[in-house]
Parts: sequence; C-alpha cells; structure tokens
Amino acid sequence: MSRVGKKPIEIPSGVKVTIFPDRLEFEGKLGKLSSPLYAGLRARIEGNTLLLERDSEEQRIRQFHGLCRSLAHNAVVGVTQGYIKQLEITGVGYRARVEKNKLELNVGYSRPIIYEIPEGIEIIAEKPTLLTVKGIDKQKVGHVADTIKRFRRPDPYKQKGIRLVGETLVKKERKAGVASA
Repeated sequence: MSRVGKKPIEIPSGVKVTIFPDRLEFEGKLGKLSSPLYAGLRARIEGNTLLLERDSEEQRIRQFHGLCRSLAHNAVVGVTQGYIKQLEITGVGYRARVEKNKLELNVGYSRPIIYEIPEGIEIIAEKPTLLTVKGIDKQKVGHVADTIKRFRRPDPYKQKGIRLVGETLVKKERKAGVASA
C-alpha cells in the first residue's frame, strides 16, 4: 500500500483547487499549475484537505497513487511559496550576468555562453558568482538549474565549475608520476 499516496494534502487559504477527470488545477497567489490525475485514481476535497484515492490494488495504480500525490503537493507548494535553487560559480574569471531574458556565463571558454531563460523562470545574479533560479514549477526550476550546471561541471581536481550551493565535492589528488632511474 502506498504510504505517500495516503497522506492528505493540506490546502492553504488562498489556493483554489479544481478537480477534472484527468488533472487537478491549483491557483494561488504566485500563479496557476496543473497536476495529472491518472486513470484509476480519484480526488476529493474534505474541508481544507485534498485526498487521493485509488479504485483498485493493481500494482500500476498503486505506483501512480504516490506519484500523483507528490506532484499535487509540489503544485500546492509552488503556487503558495515557489521554489528556489542557488548556483555557485567557482573559478578565476568565472562570472555570470543577467540581461533581460538572457543569462551570459563566462566560465573559461573562448566565448561566453548565452542561455535563453525559459518562460516562468526568473534568474537573479546576486553576485557575479552566485545565481538564484526561482519559479513555481519544481521540475522546471530543477531542470533549468541542472542545465546551467552542465555548462561547466565541477572539476574534481581543481574544484572549478558551477555547482549547487551546499553541494560538496570530493577533491582528488593528482596522480603521482612514475619515477625514472
């Protein structure tokens, strides 16, 4: 039995939930999101909680039960608080700048990397070496942060690159040279 799927979702005041046969829609102070509702699952509202129930104990439906509940909870948090990921840029001369709808990264290549910021995402360069990615969709915020991180992955030897704030890297030692006689 899905332990995640059984948990009720608290709906804060100011959040409007609309139930459709194939999706749930959430509208809050930060925006509007929808979450899928797979076949074999039902949603109902009791007071200020949202409950997801399944029609059968089939394995596939049990798997989707927990998934749908998690996606719905992420949507509720997104429309009320939003999501934030911070990226740290480490390296001599490495920096970032945001202009209008574009992020410009100078991370050791011969030319700067220009990244188009997707709709629904806000990127703030608090310092030239600290980026904040904000948005209401948890998946989109994580995807954008990972895409930016992939432009220059952290190097395990010199520790240079783009990484999430708080992410630790194990520093590798250089290989010892072969002694010649």
